[in-house]
Amino acid sequence: MVKADWKKYWQLYLLVIPLILFYIIWCYGPLYGIQIAFKNFSPRLGISGSKWVGLGNFMSFFNSTYVWRIIRNTVFINFYNLVFGFPLPIIFALMLNEIRRRNFKRTVQTITYMPYFISLVIICGLIRDFGATDGVFGYIAKIFGLAPVNILGDQKYFRTVYVTSEIWQFIGWNSILFMSALTGINSELFEAATIDGAGRFKQIWHVSLPGILPTIAILLVLRIGNMMNVGFEKIILLYNPVIYETADVISSFVYRKGIIDANFGYATAVGLFNSLVNFVLVVVANKASAVMTETSLW
Repeated sequence: MVKADWKKYWQLYLLVIPLILFYIIWCYGPLYGIQIAFKNFSPRLGISGSKWVGLGNFMSFFNSTYVWRIIRNTVFINFYNLVFGFPLPIIFALMLNEIRRRNFKRTVQTITYMPYFISLVIICGLIRDFGATDGVFGYIAKIFGLAPVNILGDQKYFRTVYVTSEIWQFIGWNSILFMSALTGINSELFEAATIDGAGRFKQIWHVSLPGILPTIAILLVLRIGNMMNVGFEKIILLYNPVIYETADVISSFVYRKGIIDANFGYATAVGLFNSLVNFVLVVVANKASAVMTETSLW
């Protein structure tokens, strides 16, 4: 059976080979390096020649002075991103879907998509310049009779700055999936709702939202599965030692330990712990989604 199938569709199987090789080389191959987390790794000795320390790197991490600080900051930033950053693209997509003037709709979409394509270095540079004491925000504060502050020099502002800039950068781009889901809703449902006397708001509540609920559920599961992930690039470009108390996260901590301090075993152990927590979160979130919405990843 397999032989006959191969003879019939051998061209398609050949097309799949590069994809299989990609996953083997770049996704499953690096799993060999996980053992670095359990060793006092030395590049000179290599993975197999480095000394085995068992759970020593994990114990060092959990006994560290900064462990709960970086876990707390990672969870808080992701939680705020989830609470504020996840529903806003949905609301934005629903609002765009109600616009009937195509030119205006396309203009709004283009403007909101643009920040996604701006280099992260440029965005962080703008945030630094605008947030300085003599920056735009400081100038606005003076207009209202307030004392200007260096926003990135005060730890209490960092999470707000980070989450707000994330929303500004991704709200348009993240709304694309919801817009696509909205276009897939049967128009007859809206016509039936109109005949029954439902206004625009009720149509959104009873037709549009239920229509995109599977998409919302899947994306929510994926977002919850990343609750322990915060990209280190933006953090490193924005933070400084003065605001480590609220700005330092797991990814930036791993960067400092692994790249700057060259403590590869320790950094790998922290990264492995992070990945295991994310794995548990995505499994739990997927199960909850399957029970509550009958939609799940698997």
